[in-house]
Amino acid sequence: MKCAGFTLIETMVVIVLLAMCATASAPVFISWRARDQVDARANALLGTLSYARSEAIRRKVRVSVCRIDAARHCLTAGKNCPNGRADWSCGWAVIAERAGMSLQLRAQPALDEITVASGLTALTFTPPAGQTIGSLRNFEIAPRAAAPSMRGTGWRRCIRVAAGGRARVSDGACGAASGAAS
Repeated sequence: MKCAGFTLIETMVVIVLLAMCATASAPVFISWRARDQVDARANALLGTLSYARSEAIRRKVRVSVCRIDAARHCLTAGKNCPNGRADWSCGWAVIAERAGMSLQLRAQPALDEITVASGLTALTFTPPAGQTIGSLRNFEIAPRAAAPSMRGTGWRRCIRVAAGGRARVSDGACGAASGAAS
């Protein structure tokens, strides 16, 4: 009676081939995950800015988007996130202001793997048309990874907020993009 099965050599060859495939594909998956996180974070911020503008118009009050700490309170200018960074990676909140009272409408949690850089501490939309206050309304989203292959402009997204309050996302770094958002 003859038993069918695999020999030790055949099994080892299959294991080696699987290990080689896994080793070759791991960087691709890491890159895909980083790019997906950048896109997701850019879309989350874009959605938050659009929501804040629409709430300013709908509620007829000033609505701000601000960086938040672990307790979901707005951080003041010059104050770092709980992770020690001065960017927006600690998350953000949408705050409606009426008669001296603040009401938190929505919050986005922290994501330390992605940096969201901006010179802004908060962005305020004003009624009746949802216009923004201030200048330099750019947000640059990029992976925090130290890998040299992830440092190019192809890994970055730029969100520009026009004076009218409309936000647009574009591929690349904010300084590298050619068209201004409107």
